[in-house]
Order: sequence, then C-alpha cells, then structure tokens
Amino acid sequence: MKKLSINISFILAFMLLFSTKAMADELQGENAVSADIATQELSSATADTTTHKKCSVLDWAARLVNSFDDIDERYIEPNHYLFTVMLQGTHTYDFFTIKSNDTNGQSMNFAPDGMFKVGPYVGWKFIFGGYTFTIGHSSYDKTKTEFDFSFYTSRLGIDLFYRRTGSDYKLRDADLGKNINTQALDRVPFDGISAGISGFNLYYIFNHRRFSYPAAFSQSTCQKISCGTWLAGIGYTRNSLDLDYDKLQTLIDQRLGENVVKLDSGLKFKSAQYYDINISAGYAYNRVFAKNFLFCVSGQMALAYKRSVGRTAGLTDDNHFSFSKLNPNVIGRIGIVYNNTVWYAGASAIVKSNYYFDSRFTTNNTFGNTNIYVGYNFGLKKRYKKQNE
Repeated sequence: MKKLSINISFILAFMLLFSTKAMADELQGENAVSADIATQELSSATADTTTHKKCSVLDWAARLVNSFDDIDERYIEPNHYLFTVMLQGTHTYDFFTIKSNDTNGQSMNFAPDGMFKVGPYVGWKFIFGGYTFTIGHSSYDKTKTEFDFSFYTSRLGIDLFYRRTGSDYKLRDADLGKNINTQALDRVPFDGISAGISGFNLYYIFNHRRFSYPAAFSQSTCQKISCGTWLAGIGYTRNSLDLDYDKLQTLIDQRLGENVVKLDSGLKFKSAQYYDINISAGYAYNRVFAKNFLFCVSGQMALAYKRSVGRTAGLTDDNHFSFSKLNPNVIGRIGIVYNNTVWYAGASAIVKSNYYFDSRFTTNNTFGNTNIYVGYNFGLKKRYKKQNE
C-alpha cells in the first residue's frame, strides 16, 4: 500500500509538473502574441505619426503658398482665366551723371539714345514669357545687356535687374565751370565710359488683402475699390563704373579747343565699384476712378550702406581708394490700366535711381522702362465655369 501511494504521488507530481509547464508555455505564447500585437500597434502608431507629420508639413506649405494670394474679394477681383496673350511695347532709358566735388564742381550727364522694343507674350498661370525686337534704333549696340524682371503677389513683390552698358553713350549736358560754353559737346558720342548695375529689391505689402500690385502692373487681378498700403523692403545692388579720363579730356580739347578747360581732379579716376545693402519704406495707392479703370502710384525711399573701391588715374600702383557710406536710393512706379477680366490695356513705368556721394565725386544712375500693352485672357478656371452654369 505504501508503494502504491508512492507511485500515485509520483504520477500526481509529474502531472502537476506537466500542467505547470503547459501553463507556462501557454502564458509565454499569450505574452508573445500580446507583444506582437503591441509591436504592430506601436509601428502603426509611429507610421500614423510620421504620416501626420508629413501631412502637416504639406498642409503648412500649401497654406503658405496660398497666403501669398490671400485677398479680400470685396476689394479685389481674382483672375478668372488660366491663359493670356499680350502685345507689349517697351521703352528703356538710362541716365548717368557724374559730378566733381572740387571747387569748380564740374558735372557731366551721359545717356544713350532711347530704345523701343515690341513683341508678343504668352502666359499660363504664373509663367509668362515672350520675344521682343528693337525698332527705330539702327545704331543699337549689341554689346549692351539688359534684364529687368518684376514679380508681384498680393503679399510680396520682387524686382530683379541686370544691366551692362555698351559703347553708345552720348554727352547730354556738361557744366565745366563759369563762362564755359559747352554747346559744342551736346549729344556728342563718347565711348570712354562703361557702367553696370545688378541686384534685387524685395518688399512686403502690409495691406495685401485689400491692395493689389498685380492689378496695376501684371493685370492678373482687378482692383474694385480704391485702397492704399505701406511698403517695407530690403535690397542689394552692385554698381561698376569705368571712365577713360584721357579720352574725355581729348574730346573736350577737340570740341572746345586745347587748354580751354581742364577736368577737375575729382574726375580723374579709372574705375569704381560700389556695393550696397539697403532697407526701404514707402507707400502705394490704387485709385479706381471709373468702372474697370485703375490708376496706381507708388514710391519707396531706401537707405543704403555702400562699400566702394576704385582706382584713380595715376601712373603708379599706389592709386587705389576705398570708403563706406550711407546713401539714398529711390524707386518709383506709376500705372494706368483698363481690365474687364477678359480684355485689358494700359501703360506702366518703373524708375530706379541710385545715388553715391563721396568727398571726391558724386554719381547718380537713373534707369527704368515704360510699357504700353494690350492683352486678352482665355481658358476659364473651373471655379468660374461652375458659376456660369
């Protein structure tokens, strides 16, 4: 009986051990399943978080892009069309004045003949391009390079410009001192001066929901109610000037006679380069003076910190100068346009004037363009197709 008890106890112990192992294996399996489920849930949550972040970034980018054309449609009518064709004529001008700060205060004004270009343009949404050809300017200098581009949204505007003059400057006005008759120098060609300017201006339009620069200068919207706005911006400009002093003196001697007048020492330099970083402020106003008619005027004054280096007209290597100063720049715009959302026509002008003051000399470079245009919009957007149905 004792032996039987021992065997039963052994069997019960074995069964208990087996049951315990089975329970442990089952619990381990359940834990493994639970761990797999938890891992999958964590991975899913991580993926959802990543997707959410990506969506958030895309949504933010979309909102940022859309904010550039966020307008109050009580004041501004959006563009109804996807495409446009336009014929435009452009007159460009460039004046360069240099003045000596010596006792005599001699000054000269140089400018090439005005140039008129005309050509067709095609636009799709924000992309706009075309081709122009020069008319009425047989002596046009092909070495001249000009690039002016202005882009407007409701909130921001940007001007890009790059100009390199050719050799077609003429003397337009000269003041060489008291009792010096300079009529013989009027409109005389002078190829001894070369000037260049390049840079950009970026500006913010404060009342951008109600005021539209595009309505006046890119015909992509229509101003319905008169409105104005303050402007603020930044910019960078690089100017260069090369002057052949000896050739200029020779020209004066040929036209006025030898030893009649000598150029001031302030004008005796070979080259100068100056760079500026500027901050600007100004005001613009759109006047709706009749149905579909708009007149815009805008002005900005910039305070520029200019750094300059140059080389005087000496014969030695020790003839360089450099200086840093604060000087003003001016930007002006004016435009008049008729736009009934389908047909549009008008004229606009942009003028930029950069000044430089130094103890030796003063310079001013004023340049810009005037545009006359007529165009037609087509390809109605879906939003306005639904409204017309």
